[in-house]
Amino acid sequence: MKKLSSFILFLSILLSIFPIGNNLVYAEEFKLNAKGAILIDAESGQVLFEQNAHEPWYPASVTKIMTMALALEAVDKGKVSLNDIIRPSENACSYGGSQVWLDPRDEFTLEEMLIAIAVGSANDASVAVAEFISGTEENFVKMMNNKAKEIGATNTNFVNSHGLHDDNHYTTPADMAKIARYALSYPKLLELTSIKHYKFRDEPKELILHNTNKLLWRYPGTDGLKTGTTSKALRNLVSTVQKDNLRLIGVVMGVEQTGGHFSESIKLYNWGFALFKYEQLFSEGQIVTTTKVSKGKTQEVPLVAAKKIGTIVKKDNGEIKIEPIIKVPSYIPAPIKKGDKVGLVEILANGKLVNTIDLLAGDSVEKASFLNIFDRTFRNIFCY
Repeated sequence: MKKLSSFILFLSILLSIFPIGNNLVYAEEFKLNAKGAILIDAESGQVLFEQNAHEPWYPASVTKIMTMALALEAVDKGKVSLNDIIRPSENACSYGGSQVWLDPRDEFTLEEMLIAIAVGSANDASVAVAEFISGTEENFVKMMNNKAKEIGATNTNFVNSHGLHDDNHYTTPADMAKIARYALSYPKLLELTSIKHYKFRDEPKELILHNTNKLLWRYPGTDGLKTGTTSKALRNLVSTVQKDNLRLIGVVMGVEQTGGHFSESIKLYNWGFALFKYEQLFSEGQIVTTTKVSKGKTQEVPLVAAKKIGTIVKKDNGEIKIEPIIKVPSYIPAPIKKGDKVGLVEILANGKLVNTIDLLAGDSVEKASFLNIFDRTFRNIFCY
């Protein structure tokens, strides 16, 4: 009888998981010991589980995910380089809490400063990077809030770049998941936040940083992002795990128990990976289709997937029809540069749009000369 009751309970949990629009799939019976939490598919942003996910909470040092992402965006746009030297201001050096004891006489590269933030959660390095990117931390905070609104994190307000407590510095688990997803669009972020140990300096005293995200050791597939802890925020963790081609982003906030932000995140990922899988149709870089080229040296160009093409599905969903809808122009005018966006693939699951992936030109195509066009026309007319 006891086994039967357990089975019925387990079955009821499974049956309570259902899609709502394109956003939410969750089980009400599954609860975490946290003020708020959320689990999303990193690729599509689809919400798999949420618990008070839209309630405001203090982020503490998970704030630094946005700080690092904006720095990497500046690198991506060519505004700064990872090799640029940062000389920290006296203001930056004055910040306590988690720090790397910066001195105005120090010289570190932007990459080294980002490692100090990612691994050591250094408040002084966060301010130094903010000032380097925007001139002042105040200007950088404006960038943070503008970016938050841009990506749909509309219940977030930042007042600093590091996360030291301020009553007006807040976010939500749902917003932090969006910020993490934006941050993961820069692959360097995973490289930084997956570093377990790092020697930051040799002199005047050796300083070795140890990553505060213990999930890197405890849960296979974890490769980012960031912890955050203060007396008011309690314990927060924004993390990401990839298994069997499925990447999830988990957020737990306001955990009281020591180490609970790790144990609750493990529960969250165990739940997610037990119930969901990834159905892949094309791998990143794989040719999906071809299209014609007008006035080009070649008359056709292959189109490749910008990212893997597929979708997350429930394991217990039975037969589900995954259909790619390819949308490309009939002709593309030359010249074409390899990597140009020229179309897209819409992924339908049982007729519902669940994801959209860009198609890129697989080759470059130069514009045809007059002789090329004349020769082609001649061959079309006289060659059979």
